[in-house]
Amino acid sequence: MKIVEQLLSVKSSDIWSIDPDALVFDAITLMAEKGIGALLVIKDQRVVGILSERDYARKVLLKGRSSRQTPVRDIMTADVIFASPEQTVEECMGLMTNKRIRHLPVMADDRLEGVISIGDLVKAVIADQQETIEQLESYIRG
Repeated sequence: MKIVEQLLSVKSSDIWSIDPDALVFDAITLMAEKGIGALLVIKDQRVVGILSERDYARKVLLKGRSSRQTPVRDIMTADVIFASPEQTVEECMGLMTNKRIRHLPVMADDRLEGVISIGDLVKAVIADQQETIEQLESYIRG
């Protein structure tokens, strides 16, 4: 059973973030440039929120707001749910499923270690299953 720390060790260490006073347009532009679905919102080296494409769609597009005039702080999710490096992939999948979120910042001792996505977790589960299949096939062949 893999833990979050193992996932982070093979991922890029890049953590993309934006200031809460930045405009939503700049946040969406950064997400598009980096090919990511969420940004951490950081103020004074502290995570104060997370902004996802879902936040944008529901709180800007559907409400008729302008992304060029709306600050990130107005639409970000301020109640951020975190994972710890010791949590298992399965625990994180359950958490993400129950909370209906797709990104989890990882914190250790008040230090931001990285961000994992539902895609990272699915890849880890598939890799574990493939390893199990290969081991079983090897056992069966003798």
